[in-house]
Amino acid sequence: MKFLGIDYGTKRIGVAISDENGVLAFPKEIILNDKDALKNLGEIIEKENINELVIGESVDFSGKLNALSARIEVFILELEEKFRLPIHKQKEFLTSVEARKSPNGKKGLNQSQAHSKIKQIKSGRIDASAAALILQRYLDKRNQKIN
Repeated sequence: MKFLGIDYGTKRIGVAISDENGVLAFPKEIILNDKDALKNLGEIIEKENINELVIGESVDFSGKLNALSARIEVFILELEEKFRLPIHKQKEFLTSVEARKSPNGKKGLNQSQAHSKIKQIKSGRIDASAAALILQRYLDKRNQKIN
């Protein structure tokens, strides 16, 4: 079973996919949140033989749904109507912050690393990494229940 993870944003949508066994999540790409977003997602779903979707549920620091939540709910309805696939929600608290963390665990960045990090954020790769974190959390939870 193969899953597609989605980190919904007002400008960009981060996308991640799982392996064939639904165990590991990998950042896939970023698509613009525009009139072609559903078409672009459909191409990924078809090409990657996706069986189920996992979308980040946006919450605030107290764990309550936030302002973006209503837009995500509308997007979920559009996904259900267009793709007719099972859709699961996974809380996405601070996934973008976590995706921005330095992979080597150092808190400070030198000037070159800072410039690279800014370019990475601007290009949106953070969104795909956040989608992978959302998807991985869902897969871990799901696979614990199965085992």
